[in-house]
Amino acid sequence: MPVLRTSLGAGIGLVLLAACAPNSMPDAPEGAAFFAANCVACHGGDARGAGAADTWLTARPPDLTVLARDNGGVFPTARTLSTIWGDPEQSHLARVMPQFGGAMADDLVPVEVDGVLTPTPRALAGVLAYLESLQR
Repeated sequence: MPVLRTSLGAGIGLVLLAACAPNSMPDAPEGAAFFAANCVACHGGDARGAGAADTWLTARPPDLTVLARDNGGVFPTARTLSTIWGDPEQSHLARVMPQFGGAMADDLVPVEVDGVLTPTPRALAGVLAYLESLQR
């Protein structure tokens, strides 16, 4: 039976990934468009944390161009994904940043997160590509 369970699990995983596979993966320009529409007010046009809303926020948004530097030179895909999606360990009352999860859940693409292909909202995958392209 272990072989059957493993095969069944692998088959289900492939079906899920096939269901969320688009014609092409989103790229940095697609993510930049989402960022411009949803993130610039707080994170600024250069993603360094000085948007127009910065003056009334209780905490300054982080500089998103140094995420990899602050993570030992590796872009923190899983942490960035959970922060944007809406970290389940932080309620909406404990965080300033809005949760985008529900609005994005219809169009999924496979994104490698810690070595595992993970169904991820297309818009979020684009934002991840964009933010990774900005690292300095």
